[in-house]
Amino acid sequence: MVIRREWPNWSIRQVGNAADYAAALESGTFDLILSDYTVPGFDGLKALSIARTRAPATPFLFLSGTIGEERAVEALKQGATDYVLKDRPTRLIPAIRQAFALREESEKRRRIEAALRENEKRFRQITENVVELIALLDLDGRRIYANPPYRELLGDEAVRDGTDGFAEVHPDDAAGARAMFAEAIRTGATREGEYRLRLADGKERQLESHASVLRDANGHVVNVLLVSRDVTARREAEMRLREQASLLDRARDAIVATDVDHRIAYWNASAERLYGWKAGEVFGHRLDELGLGFDAARFAAARAQLLVTGEWRGEFRLRTRGGETVLVESTWSLVVENDGRPRSILYIDTDVTERKKLETQLLRSQRMESIGTLAGGVAHDLNNVLTPILLSIDLLGSKLTSEEDQRLIEKTKASATHGAALVQQLLAFARGADAKRVRIEPGAALADLRPLIRQSLPHTIHLVLTPQHRVWPIHADATQFNQVLINLCINARDAMLHGGRLEISTVNETVDAALANANPGAKPGPYVRITVADTGTGIPPAVIDKIFDPFFTTKAAGKGTGLGLSMVAGILKSHGGFVQVESESGRGTTFHLYFPAIAEPVPAVIRETPSAVARGTGEGILLIDDEPVVRDTLQMLLQRAGYRVYPAADGNSGLAEFDRRAGEIALVITDMMLPDQIGTEVVKTLRRRRSSLPVIAISGMMASGEFDELLHLTPAVDCLAKPLSPSALLGAVRRKLALGEQRL
Repeated sequence: MVIRREWPNWSIRQVGNAADYAAALESGTFDLILSDYTVPGFDGLKALSIARTRAPATPFLFLSGTIGEERAVEALKQGATDYVLKDRPTRLIPAIRQAFALREESEKRRRIEAALRENEKRFRQITENVVELIALLDLDGRRIYANPPYRELLGDEAVRDGTDGFAEVHPDDAAGARAMFAEAIRTGATREGEYRLRLADGKERQLESHASVLRDANGHVVNVLLVSRDVTARREAEMRLREQASLLDRARDAIVATDVDHRIAYWNASAERLYGWKAGEVFGHRLDELGLGFDAARFAAARAQLLVTGEWRGEFRLRTRGGETVLVESTWSLVVENDGRPRSILYIDTDVTERKKLETQLLRSQRMESIGTLAGGVAHDLNNVLTPILLSIDLLGSKLTSEEDQRLIEKTKASATHGAALVQQLLAFARGADAKRVRIEPGAALADLRPLIRQSLPHTIHLVLTPQHRVWPIHADATQFNQVLINLCINARDAMLHGGRLEISTVNETVDAALANANPGAKPGPYVRITVADTGTGIPPAVIDKIFDPFFTTKAAGKGTGLGLSMVAGILKSHGGFVQVESESGRGTTFHLYFPAIAEPVPAVIRETPSAVARGTGEGILLIDDEPVVRDTLQMLLQRAGYRVYPAADGNSGLAEFDRRAGEIALVITDMMLPDQIGTEVVKTLRRRRSSLPVIAISGMMASGEFDELLHLTPAVDCLAKPLSPSALLGAVRRKLALGEQRL
């Protein structure tokens, strides 16, 4: 009745013997078992034992008037929830309530324990099936747990419970590892570190570790979970990559790697040096958007070929960070995945700017050499044509007496002289015309030339002369030296129609073998470099290789002959020097003139122009020349001047004639360009037969230095350049004969 009053909806089942009790437990579940301690034919403790076996979670209360304290304690030990004496019925309801509360607490604890067991099972499944090295440490750093990979790495004995979690750490790294552990405990936050482990076999492994704290129910740190990964192989690979990158950084070529969208992933040191951007500044940027100045159409065509064939080779003219233009030979290679999909692009760029300049200079020099040879040959032939004309004009002039005839002769002579001057220009271009070399101080020469240059320039052009202090002297023909500078200044003027700046500077420079080899005919050594720089329109790349060609000009018809720059090159070459040019459209032009600084004076070709010449007295002259018209005209001139002439058409004929008439021949005049022998060999052969024989050498290509060895013979050979004037030739003949007589 007491229970029904409290819980009217309860279903209560009563049993009076052991059989009914067992049957009731088998038939269903109960929320509470209330038993007397003494049951007829049945023991209360036995009923408790059956209940604990068949319904262990059901609260079991004894309600008895005979149970004593000792038996009550024993009943509680065997699993009874509580006991209530019959003489205290008011305690029954609280005892039942307490039994239900205990059951609920027990059920909750059971669920928690089951969850903990499940969590522990999952934890072990995770930790024992991952490749990471996992250890659970107490706050002193002692191991509580180590997973199989950790045990396999260090050995079961080394990682048993209670061992020092940092015992195997390399001594050099131990302090850092323990500091990471302590910092995780102090802050409660995950801390990372890297250290080496020493294994039992002496080998080392590199670990990357994360230390995380575990807390109890009250939030207190109780353990540290150490999760580590063996990164030895990765670190070794990174080291190899760094070594390879170091090798790539030593490469002279710029090496760049991008993804398939041309976003930069690698940029070696040579790329930094060549293009000016540091690696950190370009990572992630598209190559064609960097500011290198790729030609968009050419870039797209290269990419299209790369995707089809896997490789592209070609040249790009690019712009560096500093604004300089470089020419690169570029090789693009497509890197693909195992399945054939494109993964990245490798670029190898070789700076060929200087090489191309040298190649261009060499080709230009070779072309100039060929053109110069052709021009020299033409000049030689023209001189042979002009020589008899000029000689004949003088001969005819002495015969004609009328004023009209004299004017006609003068006009004819002027035209022929003008033609001879043009020939000299060709010779200056080809090999350098005959010139009188003198010692020139470039700084003083420029100062003297400044007024003339200034007069030829408009006021809108600012002229600046900046000679270096103590510039080395050079040996050059003063007229040709001035001609070179004036030609370049006039060209600069024409390129600066709206004004600008023209600067002429001089500097001493020692030319090395590389630069000398790039300019045929030049030799290593001391040079004076004269630089003429303007801020004019510049020279288009398409024509810069042609500017030294004779008769090539970009000026309008009637504004230029095209010989100016070719003469500059020819004059420099005749002096043993060379010229280089730098230009870019819209950014001006700079010419560098290299004159050798020579210590010893250079012998000069002799030009005699006496005003009056004594006549001969029948002396015999051997005249050797392969041109009949020249030979006949010279013979006529010499004969009219009082000499006996023995003509010969080539070297062998001349030597034979000399042998026949050795006693009659007082002097030899020989051309230097004979069909069968070089004139120098003829002269040397004659001198072997008569050491004191006076000789005059003539040639249409008597360039300065061409036949210098003749000037050093004893006695010296006079060298005369065609076309000849009668007075020059006859004066030289009279002087040589007079010297020969003095030796006798």
